[in-house]
Amino acid sequence: MATSDFQRALEGYSLTTAEILYRMPDHRSLIQTYVWQDYDLHPRFPKLRDFLDFWEAHLEGPLYKVTVCHRELISPSEVRLIDGDYRLN
Repeated sequence: MATSDFQRALEGYSLTTAEILYRMPDHRSLIQTYVWQDYDLHPRFPKLRDFLDFWEAHLEGPLYKVTVCHRELISPSEVRLIDGDYRLN
């Protein structure tokens, strides 16, 4: 079963967005933008690094600049366990 976004956030993952600027393969003087977004671990960003490694190995447009932003949506300190179970009909 796939891990839900909530579970991943509790494990320390946060929403990560990378703006990738790369040179066009046929026109090296032109720069194109690609936006990548996924849940990743700060500060090493293993999923983003894997994506960029794939890019450099298999795609022709050389990377020019990568800008990374991340935001913790839910941290473990924001979750509280309760003693009761309440049901609404």
